[in-house]
Amino acid sequence: MRLTTFTDYALRVLIYLAVSDDGQPTIREIAQRYDISRNHLMKVVQELSQKGYLVASRGKRGGLRLGMPPAEIKIGMLVRDMESDFALAECLGDKGHCVLTPSCKLRSVFTEALDAFFAALDAYTLQDIVSGRKRARLLKILSLE
Repeated sequence: MRLTTFTDYALRVLIYLAVSDDGQPTIREIAQRYDISRNHLMKVVQELSQKGYLVASRGKRGGLRLGMPPAEIKIGMLVRDMESDFALAECLGDKGHCVLTPSCKLRSVFTEALDAFFAALDAYTLQDIVSGRKRARLLKILSLE
């Protein structure tokens, strides 16, 4: 399974906001730091804002900030909220047409694997990702000091 660029950017935005101490970073600033498309990032920020992960304010003093404490942002929930398709194979999709599905055990194996994937992600929060020495390294990488 591979996460979409959309989810990757969502994680990056939240990590950036979690380690940023100076005001409210802008979409432009984050896009420049990560060297990614500002237009694509705007769509990601809009989705994150609608789902309550961040708050976006407009105007001269506008910018972005987390919509909840980093300890409340579960990585598994974020991935579920950002991704739209978790069908590892056709039999797991809504329109699966595999003739083997009625007697094949592969569907249950894939379901178990997907459950294990999310159980692992659910064990971590944004706070876990950016805490302690990790935070110091992230600050240095993102040149926020």
